[in-house]
This record gives sequence, structure tokens and C-alpha cells, in this order.
Amino acid sequence: MTIAYWCVLIAGLMPVLTTAIAKAGLRGYDNAEPRGFMEKQTGFHRRADYAHRNHFEAFPFFAAAVLIAEQLDANPLQVDGLAMAFIAARILYTVLYVANKPTLRSLAWVVGYGCVIALFVIAA
Repeated sequence: MTIAYWCVLIAGLMPVLTTAIAKAGLRGYDNAEPRGFMEKQTGFHRRADYAHRNHFEAFPFFAAAVLIAEQLDANPLQVDGLAMAFIAARILYTVLYVANKPTLRSLAWVVGYGCVIALFVIAA
């Protein structure tokens, strides 16, 4: 399995990790209505939940880009490098989101999005 495929796996696990951060230390968790419970949270719990949701939004675009780049025989070093850069950007995005650094968080998001666009471009 290529590094880029491992990055797809990591990206798929990121929502699980961020939801664990979002729920850490909370009491009275309502498993019957988890979204409603999380909407009532504040501070880093709420921001981690928002990061969790954003990881779900980013995943399909990234996974498709990696699969297309791999299937069209794009340069494997470029594909792997962009996939790793995407993961690094998403980790940084999460840290900055939880730390309430919105401008830097947005920059990390742009870097990650740019990596996905670049994956499509190198596959062309």
C-alpha cells in the first residue's frame, strides 16, 4: 500500500479522534441525541466538534483525489508528498481550531485544500 493510501486511512480516522477530543471530560453525554448534546457545549469541546464535522466534509474530496492520482499513474513521490502535506495541514487545522486561532486555522485549511487541488492537477 502506498503512503498516499495510508494517508487516506489516517484522514478517515481523524473524525474519530476529534470527536474523542470533543467529548473528553464531559458528563451526562446523551448517546440518544449526540448532535443535540454537542450543540449545547462551549469552548474547546464545541470547536473540536466543529473540527470533527469538517473532517467529514474534507475526506471525500481528498480520498477521490488520491484514488484518481494513483489510478492515472501520477508521479508517486508527488502523490505521497501532497497526501502527507494534506494530513499535516489537517492536523494543524485541528490543533488551531481547538486552540481558537481562527485566522491560522483558515490558513491551514487553505493549505490542505490546495493539496487536494494539486493532486487533481498532477493527475491530469
